[in-house]
Amino acid sequence: MPKSFFFKPFFFLYRIFFRKLQGFPMSVSSSHHASSSRSKNDKFFGSLYSHRSDLSNQTLIIFNFEGALLKSSSLFDYFMLVAFEAGGLLRSLVLFLLYPLICLVSEEIGLKIMVMVCFFGLKKDSFRVGTAVLPKFFFEDVGLEAFEVLQRARKKVGVSNLPRVMIESFLKDYLEIDVVVGKELKVFCGYFLGVMEEKENNVLPVLEEHDGEDMGFDIIGITASNKFHDHQLFYYCKDVYLVGNSDKRSSKKLPRDRYPKKLVFHDGRLALKPTPLDTIAILMWVPLGIALAIFRIIVGISLPYGVSFPILSFSGLRLTVNDNTKRESQSINNSHRSLPNDKPKSVLYVCNHRTLLDPLYICFALKKNLHAVTYSLSKMSEILSPIKTVRLTRNRHQDAEMMERLMNQGDVVVCPEGTTCREPYLLRFSPLFSEISDEIVPVAVDTHVTMFHGTTAGGLKCLDPLFFMMNPSAIYTVQLLDTVSGLSCCRDGSRSSIDVANYVQGEVGRALGFECTKFTRRDKYFILAGNEGIACKSNQPLKFE
Repeated sequence: MPKSFFFKPFFFLYRIFFRKLQGFPMSVSSSHHASSSRSKNDKFFGSLYSHRSDLSNQTLIIFNFEGALLKSSSLFDYFMLVAFEAGGLLRSLVLFLLYPLICLVSEEIGLKIMVMVCFFGLKKDSFRVGTAVLPKFFFEDVGLEAFEVLQRARKKVGVSNLPRVMIESFLKDYLEIDVVVGKELKVFCGYFLGVMEEKENNVLPVLEEHDGEDMGFDIIGITASNKFHDHQLFYYCKDVYLVGNSDKRSSKKLPRDRYPKKLVFHDGRLALKPTPLDTIAILMWVPLGIALAIFRIIVGISLPYGVSFPILSFSGLRLTVNDNTKRESQSINNSHRSLPNDKPKSVLYVCNHRTLLDPLYICFALKKNLHAVTYSLSKMSEILSPIKTVRLTRNRHQDAEMMERLMNQGDVVVCPEGTTCREPYLLRFSPLFSEISDEIVPVAVDTHVTMFHGTTAGGLKCLDPLFFMMNPSAIYTVQLLDTVSGLSCCRDGSRSSIDVANYVQGEVGRALGFECTKFTRRDKYFILAGNEGIACKSNQPLKFE
């Protein structure tokens, strides 16, 4: 009996599972129902993109979010983000175990299963994944061609089969979509039931309003080839353009510099998109990662730098140091100034803030102990810290006195941003540090993680160092820049404390290639924990002379 006889059943199941795994939609040619229901005005997306300059600013576009705008056709990754970030490890494990069943059932039933697993029992008012976590991953999956077509339209309506709480913030706040039509989740006593409402949002008045305007308003639709006319709104379109598999595969990703609004802040522990294969790696690594993190923490707090540094490097924590400091203090205009005798002569290291471990890694880079001041620190992190760490009160007078006392005891490191920022941006530097010391050393810090972020805005901050240490490998880069004079400039009136802070921010930004902004800690928490999504309309970079 030929060997192929035994392999044919397995090969058949593999083809079915692989097609589901990749999330490829059914081609139009294989769907008799879809092809038979087309009208004469149905066209392919390529013809619309090649003639997108013909679109007037009086066009209303109705588009399918997951079928037309996103490059990926798989929704499992986004539901896994909801399960992990909002529900925890156990919920994400349940979703992963149900993945084979989701692959075998129809798309509609699979969607209902994922919604039930991810949302059942979550509190509606505290759900913030759609605002703080998903926009980053949605942006990385947006197709450039579809985005450019949408930009030409005057009005845009986004249609989706996903729960509206997952997509509304991204489409309205970041892509500036006028109307979002998604599934509503049933709520009982303030908690999601994991079931979607069957009724659709009533957006017909929107179409009637524009149709009644005497300006020849055209309505066109963009949807996936296997989702043809999957929503009643597409029947109001003059033309419907279909996005096929080849369009998705050849589409380019939307570059960061083309984002309509800058994505400065985002939250969540996962640093990678949890595809099915990556989810396997994450779930298998977590037990090992916890043990490795505990080992790394014990080594870091119990052994001298000379001994702990090689051990931590061998375990996967790498540190790169670039020392560009000059021995003699330099002011902004390169002139020397004298200070009163009662002022501390210690060095103040001023760095941007990536994780709570920034001061510790600067100590590793300098191979000496420093005092650290921070605006927010959990009690657990303060206890475990191998260096003296003091929390500031955000009272300017009290904080200034505290920093001066520490400066009299030795060198100090401070993060004037006041909170961490993951993206390549710098938040506004608080100018208090420029009034404390005249010998200021700017320090540019950057990190690279492979699996988990070591920062959070809505979770337990005491777990931040643990999650950072759980990464299989992580890289810290520390650049020591030219020394700057601060206090003497402020005292003689040649520069204000704000000018000095902006100058230091600009030097750190140039060293890292980051963009300087005027965002503050308050803006970050308003964006990630508030209800409106965007803190301010203008986020222009600071300009330095």
